[in-house]
Amino acid sequence: MSLDALARTEIVERGVAPAAVLGVARRTETGWRIEQGAAGHTGRRAADPETIFDLASVTKSFVAVTLARLVEHGLIRFETPLGERLQESVGTLCEGSTLEALGSHRAGLAAHGALFSALLERRAMGRPQALARAADGVRSECREGGAGRFYPPVYSDLGYLLLGEALSRTSGRALDALVWDEVSRPLGSLARSARQWLSSDARFVERVAPTEYVAFRGGVIRGAVHDENAWALSGHAASGHAGLFGRVADVLALGMALLDALANRNASFLSQSTVERLVSERPGGTLRLGFDGKSAAGSSAGPSAGPLTFGHLGFTGTSFWCDPAADTVTALLSNRVFPTRENVAIRDARPRVHEALFAHARELGPSPTNGTGGRTGHS
Repeated sequence: MSLDALARTEIVERGVAPAAVLGVARRTETGWRIEQGAAGHTGRRAADPETIFDLASVTKSFVAVTLARLVEHGLIRFETPLGERLQESVGTLCEGSTLEALGSHRAGLAAHGALFSALLERRAMGRPQALARAADGVRSECREGGAGRFYPPVYSDLGYLLLGEALSRTSGRALDALVWDEVSRPLGSLARSARQWLSSDARFVERVAPTEYVAFRGGVIRGAVHDENAWALSGHAASGHAGLFGRVADVLALGMALLDALANRNASFLSQSTVERLVSERPGGTLRLGFDGKSAAGSSAGPSAGPLTFGHLGFTGTSFWCDPAADTVTALLSNRVFPTRENVAIRDARPRVHEALFAHARELGPSPTNGTGGRTGHS
């Protein structure tokens, strides 16, 4: 089945999302082979491989790689406490949390907090106060721990919001500019914030898939980040947990670079040891540093993805998975939240689609790794 047909039958015709673009990258003896397919409409045009999607939490993977790049530049350490880089966190329960704890969802923070609530009440949004509130959002069972302690993992947007701000303060650049300079541009990826897209492409709003109808934001969201906290704190720029927009090729580019570095084929981007620190298994669950791993049962990566597979999901209907043993990256971009986030058919669709994408990759040719992939140890 072609990827166009796969997107049509599994996503559009099943009512999972009105638009979807799929991509697969497979490293063979002759190099990376890439295929893409699309189906559906974005309201103004048919979806195609150049359609831009709100990447949602896939942004976290770009931010984690940005952290890794700054570590390799010697500008910061994985062990740096948040309080050293973010003044608003000083005096909060998260002041001593390391950047690694934040990035691996082990800083004891709650999963989410409605920092945008002031907008619902038509009050001014105080950014410093919101950051301090996020840094104080430690779960009740984690409030007695010592500084810098690692807690059982709970996936947290708050942690990445704080991590992104810490990286911005460290570099002296806006987070979206930093991610562009450190990750997207070196990889030839166009993944960037709405602000950057708006300044570089006059057709951005035409090309981007709409997300949800949200009354308090004026109706259908198109060309602006869907996540309410990211919108409230960063507007058209990016926050650490959400805010990047891109095409399927842009997500594949990140996955290919990580697999190349993991196999010691691209040390100029990141060293093998640093990527291993990002994607290796960690105690307590599947969450890694900027990525998730394949769970033992029911993984959205699909059953045939290898046990070392890592990737990330996005709330708007995005996901990508990288299998080091197969030298394969699969990506699904959709706008499943249009017109409402109440449509959760993506949960059943993801494993079917990624399984089909991994099968399609195998048809592109054998991997030169012969099933070895990169090393992965416990961090």
